[in-house]
Amino acid sequence: MRASTCLILTVCLCWSGASLADGAASPMPLDDPPAQGGAEVPLKLEIDKSKVDLKGHKLEARATRELSKIEIKVLGESGAVLAQQEHGFAGTPAGTVLEVTWTPSSEETVARIELIARDLQRNWVGVALIPWSVSIPHQDVNFKTGSADIQDSEKAKLEASYTKVTEILSKHQDLGTITLFIAGHTDTVGRSEDNLRLSLRRAQAISAWFRKRGLTLPIAYEGFGESSLLVKTADNVDEARNRRVDYILSLDEPVFKTTGFKPSWKRLTTAP
Repeated sequence: MRASTCLILTVCLCWSGASLADGAASPMPLDDPPAQGGAEVPLKLEIDKSKVDLKGHKLEARATRELSKIEIKVLGESGAVLAQQEHGFAGTPAGTVLEVTWTPSSEETVARIELIARDLQRNWVGVALIPWSVSIPHQDVNFKTGSADIQDSEKAKLEASYTKVTEILSKHQDLGTITLFIAGHTDTVGRSEDNLRLSLRRAQAISAWFRKRGLTLPIAYEGFGESSLLVKTADNVDEARNRRVDYILSLDEPVFKTTGFKPSWKRLTTAP
């Protein structure tokens, strides 16, 4: 569930709260980078979040200068090094999309990816990515047609989800500021504009329930309407699997494949 979003690096990039500072100590062995004062174009790097493919063991990057190589180090949740490799890119023009792959030693969940990109003048830029997110399995709350009110009969489902969320949070508090993202979706029955508004109201209602229940972590919600169908259908098709709400714990905003819709996550206040 990915869409095209880029993060731009100047000297270093902080993605989800972790970075490798220019010339500073880091988990990867580095030489001190030479000064870039005489450089015409500062060394910058783009990481396309939509192309960070943990299952496929690859990501995409672009640099403002020709690179000599990119070093990648992948660490698992246990702290074990799952992969440490180099990829040469000399001769590849600046601005070219560069695919960086890795071959993991095990299927342990990736907790951190460290990248060092070096240009031909031995300048470097360091990046630490924490691509951590968890989709919470749950039973979807059933709403009455056209309504965003949570019925008493549905609250047991939310209680079960609340328990799962708190259990996961208790195990990953050291990662940084985790946010619970609530994404509402509909099927294609009705007008797309109405579905968009309804999905937003339902996501907001569920978010408010979690806050009232006692979750103090940041909570964000958005309605996607029929723009991100789980099951592709024609218009005006009653498909229950498309009427859903996703609960995602993540350090960074989750990205969904949509048909042109650009989400704007709304934040609840931190106090219950």
